[in-house]
Amino acid sequence: MVRRLPAAVLLLAVTAWAVNIKLYLKDGSFNLVREYQVKPDRVRYYSVERSDWEEIPLDLVDLKRTESEAAARQAQIDKDNQSQAEEEAASAEIKREVKRIPQDPGVYWDDGKQIQVMKPASSVVHTNKRREWLKVLAPIGPALSGKGTLELDGAHSATIFTNPEQEFYIELSETQRFGIAKLTVKNGVRIVENLTFLPVTKEAEEDLTTIEIFRQQLASDELYKIWPKAPMEPGEYAVVEYTEGKLNIQVWDFAVAKGK
Repeated sequence: MVRRLPAAVLLLAVTAWAVNIKLYLKDGSFNLVREYQVKPDRVRYYSVERSDWEEIPLDLVDLKRTESEAAARQAQIDKDNQSQAEEEAASAEIKREVKRIPQDPGVYWDDGKQIQVMKPASSVVHTNKRREWLKVLAPIGPALSGKGTLELDGAHSATIFTNPEQEFYIELSETQRFGIAKLTVKNGVRIVENLTFLPVTKEAEEDLTTIEIFRQQLASDELYKIWPKAPMEPGEYAVVEYTEGKLNIQVWDFAVAKGK
């Protein structure tokens, strides 16, 4: 007597699997097949081992286990394909993003329409005895001793953001440390960091208060995208690039104002 199966099973033909399939038998063994077709009383399959079509009685085949495992494998393939498509889309988006950024060292931000260049601030080293301008990318030298501060003139930056999660792009001039510093306002100036000058090593200990940021390298060179891990409180800030102990810090100042 021929066992009749539902129409959906009778029409089942697995012909588009990206990997080989294990056609399980009820005794626990299996045949490795490229595809198979369920007939009313038999299963027709293409044997990977013998590179030919063969048939086996349907009663000997464990269809439930075969279909379950094949479906699980296909689901994983679909998931992997989706992940790959998402990675490719993200990579394409990064390439489009990189093309918008100038190739010159500096700090940039997106105003929603175009990329804007941030102007570097002029830093002043202030000790009890003197004030000396800090030259960009040039250590200030061994002339200073004791303690001091690195300052920016004025209590407030001319660059003001209302978005406390502002994103920046930084193109480094060389491999150095960088981040977003929280500035202190005192006596009408903005203090970037406190300094201690070491007379023997000719170095400067820098006490810089930075906030936690995310950083994403956008290209194989020194181009990064940075943004705060938590919304920035209203106040004075700066994107900074520096080498510890060398006092060669570069500063791009900005302020975060309360949103309306």
